[in-house]
Amino acid sequence: MTLLAVEGVSKRFPARRGLVDVLSGRPRQAVHAVEQVSLEVRRGETLGIVGESGCGKSTFARCLVRLYEPDEGAIRFEGADVLALQGDARRNFNRHVQMVFQDPYGSLNPRMTVGDTLAEALSVHAVVARAQVPARVRELLDLVHLPADAAERYPHEFSGGQRQRIGIARALAVEPSLIIADEPVSALDVSVQASIVNLFLELQARLGLTLVFITHDLRLVKHMTHRVAVMYLGRIVEVGPTADLFAAPRHPYTQALIRAVPHVKPAAREARRNRQAAVTGELPSPLKPPPGCAFHPRCPIAQPACAQAVPALEDRGGAWPVACIRVSG
Repeated sequence: MTLLAVEGVSKRFPARRGLVDVLSGRPRQAVHAVEQVSLEVRRGETLGIVGESGCGKSTFARCLVRLYEPDEGAIRFEGADVLALQGDARRNFNRHVQMVFQDPYGSLNPRMTVGDTLAEALSVHAVVARAQVPARVRELLDLVHLPADAAERYPHEFSGGQRQRIGIARALAVEPSLIIADEPVSALDVSVQASIVNLFLELQARLGLTLVFITHDLRLVKHMTHRVAVMYLGRIVEVGPTADLFAAPRHPYTQALIRAVPHVKPAAREARRNRQAAVTGELPSPLKPPPGCAFHPRCPIAQPACAQAVPALEDRGGAWPVACIRVSG
C-alpha cells in the first residue's frame, strides 16, 4: 500500500549573480536541484535514495516535508494533497512525517535540555496529557538506548552518536508513521554508524515505521533497505528491489556506483576497492545540465541519441524502472 506518492516534483534555486552579470543584463540562472521526480513510498518499507554528493537527495528530502516548496509536481500522503495543506491539516502532516537530519547538533537547541526538547515536541502536538510528559520522555530515551538522566543534560554534553539518538527520539516523540532520514550517519565514526543503523532497524520492527533513508553509502543501503532509488543530477535513473538491483543493476550509473563499493576479502579481512574508475569525468553543473540524458557525457555506452531527449523512467522490458534508452529486457 502506498503511503507517500510523489509525482513530477521539481525544485530550482536562483543562482547568485555577479557584478558582471548585473551590468551586462544577463538573466539570472537557476540551479536545477530536483527535476521531475516521481516516486512512491510503501507503508512499512525502507526506501533508500542514493547518489553522489550534489545530486539533489537532500533537497528532495526537504521538499517531501515542505521545508522547501516544490516549483512543480504533487506530493500525496495517505491520499491527501500535501502541498495544499494548511492550518491543523498541515500540523497533522508534520506530526506524521518527521525528519532526522545529518547534523544532530545543528538541529537541537543548545539552550534546552534534552528533556525540555522532547517535552516541547510532546506538548506542541498534544501527544500525551501534561502529567504524562515526564514518563513519556523517559520512555523515549529508553527507546533510543539513552539513560534516563540524559533528560537533565544539554546537547553539547553528548557525543555525535548520542546526539543523533536524541534527534531520533525527538522525531519519535510525535508518533510518526514515516521518518525521512537525511544522511543520518555520514557525520559519525564508522564504529558508531553501525549502531545507529541497527537502531533504525530495531525501531522499524518494533514500531512499524516507514523509512526513507538518504545516503551516498551503498553499503548501508544494501544492508537496511527493501528498495532503492538511484539519483543523478536531480533525477531518479533507476528504482527497484535492493537485492535484485545490487545483483543486476541496469542503469550504467548504478553499475558504476556498485563497482565503486569496497568489498572485503575473507582471507585478508580488509576492504579493497576496484581499481577500475567507477565513473569518468566530472559531475555536470546543475546550473546547466547536459541535454538529453544528464549522464551521457560520462556514460561508457552513450550514443548520439542519448543527448537528444530525457529518457523516461520506465520498465523497458525489465523487472523495475530505469531511465536509459540503451537498456532493454
